[in-house]
Amino acid sequence: MPVPPAPPYPLPATVLSGARLVLPDRVVPRGWVRIAGDRIAAMGEGDPPRELAAAHRPLDGATLLPGFVDLHCHGGGGAAFADGPEAARAAAAFHRAHGTTTLIASLVTGPAETMAAAAAMLAALPADIGIAGVHLEGPFLSRARCGAQDPRYLRAPDRGLLADLLTAGAGAVRAVTLAPELGGAFDLIADLRGAGLIAAVGHTDADFDTARGAIDAGARLATHLFNGMAPVAHRAPGAALAALLDDRVVVELINDGAHLHPAVVQTALRTAGPDRAALVTDAMAAAGMPDGGYRLGTQDVVVRAGSAWLADGSSLAGSTLTMDAAVRRTAALGVGLRAAAHAAATVPARLLGMADSTGALRPGLRADIAVAGPDLRVRAVIAGGRPVHDPEGLLA
Repeated sequence: MPVPPAPPYPLPATVLSGARLVLPDRVVPRGWVRIAGDRIAAMGEGDPPRELAAAHRPLDGATLLPGFVDLHCHGGGGAAFADGPEAARAAAAFHRAHGTTTLIASLVTGPAETMAAAAAMLAALPADIGIAGVHLEGPFLSRARCGAQDPRYLRAPDRGLLADLLTAGAGAVRAVTLAPELGGAFDLIADLRGAGLIAAVGHTDADFDTARGAIDAGARLATHLFNGMAPVAHRAPGAALAALLDDRVVVELINDGAHLHPAVVQTALRTAGPDRAALVTDAMAAAGMPDGGYRLGTQDVVVRAGSAWLADGSSLAGSTLTMDAAVRRTAALGVGLRAAAHAAATVPARLLGMADSTGALRPGLRADIAVAGPDLRVRAVIAGGRPVHDPEGLLA
């Protein structure tokens, strides 16, 4: 779907009023938020103080949520992050229109030189389009659990290759997914930890003890929990339960109705608790687009009834999910809107070391705000105090 152009202006000192506020610790039925520059300057319950009336923009019936932070996203709106600067901008804009103000651009496994070039290209993009870094999903992954990753380009853990990819990324690489059972994987985890980066366990056939060893070595994220992992069995719980039961690990959940049964999402949320579950999209270029044929890296993909599959039908191939849809689905599971927003914004921002700048509606943080209607569909988006999606003119 086309994304309206962003107005080229920051909001002046503005008060958004009359809206439900989804805060870190509670939901305020009716309140106000004052934006000054790129920050949330103040907020409160009820009506804003009389002295702020001149800057008042009524949003009666709306819900204000923190701008979403997506740790795992390959593209959307018909564009993939790996396909050049304009495609990357288009994909970021598509997800901004659905409330994601910060995202990590994910690259699937491919030829090493292609991954390096894509990382370098993404590193050169301006930060204000919402891309906060790069996630390398591979190439050090399990053949047995490679899913939609092209098995031709999987590699054994190689410290030199990892260093080359990080160098190409010019400081933009924030996370690397790898399979810890592969020989030498623990060395890569140590290298990532030493560089202050996130080592993620994923596309792995590791048993419980090996996955727990990877966590002890410094892995702090489970890539799309349960997907691309050995199934949980009562005598062989595997990497999924090793991650889910460890308080040091954030677990990604793709809550699109295809990757995980709702009961599994509920179980993961309850087990991980409020501070370790992160909603992600794992979206590919087909997000927001009609059913049909697409590409994910080097692989042909077919989207049927909104679900993306490899053309041969052997594996799901990312998703067509947006973060606002993930929040709606999660809130509907009975965990509540505050918990859903926490998983879509606060937890991933904290994992990225960005909790002091974004991830919550709180004075002093960046004014990254999703304005949703009563149905929780995003109607307008503010990023850094600037309207970046406002097709109805709510903020004009």
